[in-house]
Amino acid sequence: MRAGIALGSNIGDRLSHLRAAYREVAGLSADSSAVKRSSIYQTTPVDSPPGAQLYLNAVMEIEFSRPAIVLLDALISIERSLGRPSRRPRNAPRIIDLDLLYLGNLTLNSPEIIIPHPRLTRRRFVLEPLTEIAPDLILPGAMVSIRTLLADLQSEEEVTRIPEELSV
Repeated sequence: MRAGIALGSNIGDRLSHLRAAYREVAGLSADSSAVKRSSIYQTTPVDSPPGAQLYLNAVMEIEFSRPAIVLLDALISIERSLGRPSRRPRNAPRIIDLDLLYLGNLTLNSPEIIIPHPRLTRRRFVLEPLTEIAPDLILPGAMVSIRTLLADLQSEEEVTRIPEELSV
C-alpha cells in the first residue's frame, strides 16, 4: 500500500533534520524504487505559540504492506532517534515531526491514530507538497483529488518552495 508521510522541522538545522528523517523513512519502504518525495517548503507555523520559527516541510510516499500501527510506531521511533522528546506541549516547536497522512484506502479511527490524517485537507503546508507527488490521489471518504483540495483551500499560510532537496 502507498503510505503518505509528512515531514516537518522548525528547530536547529531544519534541513539536516528533514534529510535524516527522509533517509530513515525511505528505509521502511518495501520497495526502495517506489519512494517519492516532494520539494522542501518553508512555511509559517500553524497553531503554534507566538514567536515560533518558520518550518521546513515536505511529503514523501513509500510502499508499506504491514499494519498502520507498525508504521506509526516506526515513525515515532525515528522521531525519538533524531532527538524529539517523548513528551512535549501540543503544537510546540519540534526538531522533527513525522505524520502518517494515509495508508492506501485504509480508514482508521483509534485512540492511537486516525487515517487519513484528520487535518491534512486543511493544511496548505501538507497539500502543496503532496500535490507534487500525488495530485490525483483521492483520499478515502473524499470526493475530490488532492489537487482540487489545494485549489479550493482558503488559507493564510505562507508556503514557499526552497531550492534544496530531501536526498543528498
